[in-house]
Amino acid sequence: MSAASGVIIAAHGRHYVAQAGSQRLHCVTRGKKSDVAVGDTVTLKMTSSDQAVIEGIEERRTLLYRSDQYKSKLLAANVTRLLIVVATEPAFSDDLISRALVAAESAGVQAHIILNKIDVTASLEKTRGRLALYAGLGYPVHEVSARTAPEEAVAKLMPVLQGQSSIFIGQSGMGKSSLINLLVPDADIAVREISAALDTGKHTTTFTRLYAIDDATSVIDSPGFQEFGLHQLTEGMLERAFPEFAPCLGHCRFYNCHHISEPDCAVLAGVKEGRIAPMRHALYAQLRHESMQTIGY
Repeated sequence: MSAASGVIIAAHGRHYVAQAGSQRLHCVTRGKKSDVAVGDTVTLKMTSSDQAVIEGIEERRTLLYRSDQYKSKLLAANVTRLLIVVATEPAFSDDLISRALVAAESAGVQAHIILNKIDVTASLEKTRGRLALYAGLGYPVHEVSARTAPEEAVAKLMPVLQGQSSIFIGQSGMGKSSLINLLVPDADIAVREISAALDTGKHTTTFTRLYAIDDATSVIDSPGFQEFGLHQLTEGMLERAFPEFAPCLGHCRFYNCHHISEPDCAVLAGVKEGRIAPMRHALYAQLRHESMQTIGY
């Protein structure tokens, strides 16, 4: 059978769907390997008119993944933007936002925050106050209402997406699916087709999928999740993933300072002087602790 090249547009377990030109192919990997991510450009060996085996993965520009001490989960490859969807209600998790921002920084991906449901005015000012911390760190916050002002939402977000490969993440209930349905015409139809190809039936929300808006613009929808482990990051990667630490790095008394309890630590001085939010330093300490956990067999 012939060889082909394609982009992985959906993944579920070890089953994948690749878009190869106008063809949509159901793919598997050789053996038990499952290190393929949505967004990967892959080389394929056709095994039938609509099926193929993934022979190789082209070099990735970026790779986003989350992990705990037991396993890693690839989120998406070759993305350039990470869009975190939060809402005025239900309440969102600062821990999830901060972990997603750290993942984006460590992967070299630009992060944006989308505040949905701004029509729920009772919670709006409080929510804006919570997001001010991230805006102050340089992360853009885009305010929209997918339900009451859909056209304005599309007009505000399309310039952010244009020419980018963007992944949307967020807890369930934030309106992420509503936004994607606005931004991607026929998204529901595409989900049904991909779901049929993956044999996932009605479990349409449990797999990550990519929608091409045009030749240069794509949107990746990931399942709603509540946890975002970053077990894969080393201590050096972690300290560089907090942009507010940057002015302090290299100015501690000890060159190998862990920024936890050492004397004359520039990062701890930044916390004390109000230049670094205590919540952010606490997250750094927690992530460092998690990354040091190893499994004893």
